[in-house]
Amino acid sequence: MDRGDLLYEGKAKQVYRTSDPALLIQHFKDDATAFNAQKRGTILEKGIVNNRISEVLFGVLEQHGIATHFVRRLSDRDMLVRACQIVKIEVVARNVIAGSLATRLGRPEGEILAEPVLEHYLKDDALGDPLINDWHIRLLRLATAEELAEINATALRANEVLRAFLDAREIVLVDFKLEFGRHAGRLLVADEIGPDTCRLWDKSTQRKLDKDRFRRDLGAVEEAYQEAARRICGIAA
Repeated sequence: MDRGDLLYEGKAKQVYRTSDPALLIQHFKDDATAFNAQKRGTILEKGIVNNRISEVLFGVLEQHGIATHFVRRLSDRDMLVRACQIVKIEVVARNVIAGSLATRLGRPEGEILAEPVLEHYLKDDALGDPLINDWHIRLLRLATAEELAEINATALRANEVLRAFLDAREIVLVDFKLEFGRHAGRLLVADEIGPDTCRLWDKSTQRKLDKDRFRRDLGAVEEAYQEAARRICGIAA
């Protein structure tokens, strides 16, 4: 299927129309950003890696009855997806304290949480994607109470499924971001799932296999992404 007009361009992806209004093409770029785009760079072949990993992880979710926008991978960097009205809530599921949670709670990074923690952020680059709660969601009419309950239940179920899948590949799912979209009267997991949107640590060494290597100038960023792809996809990206 060929790309049509460019519909949207974000920090890491471009979205194109297709001849079918119910389908879009999502193109993965090598551009990398951090700290609300204050830090910018390029991670070689990141788009290829994220496309492949997202394909696998969306497939895992679908196998466990979790509906996603994924249809099929078209090429190294292009994915065919269902057209969605994106819910302006980013949901973060946390299993281990890391990143901003360590700062906000004053707890050490690496501390394992007794149970998963869900957080909600307003999807708004201009505002820096601020942390919000149920009251804010109702005030801004981002989702109905029923939709929010479904989003939370789906995020927790996805967390359970992906933790088990990654644990079998010697990867700790520290935390990850999910986005949701409305399509044909139902909510679908949308966007992408990979090293850009997940914190992935080696189970034995806690070596980071995700975008924190770029955020924190840890080096070996491409190697970490490739290692994550090797374990998750079973082959080199």
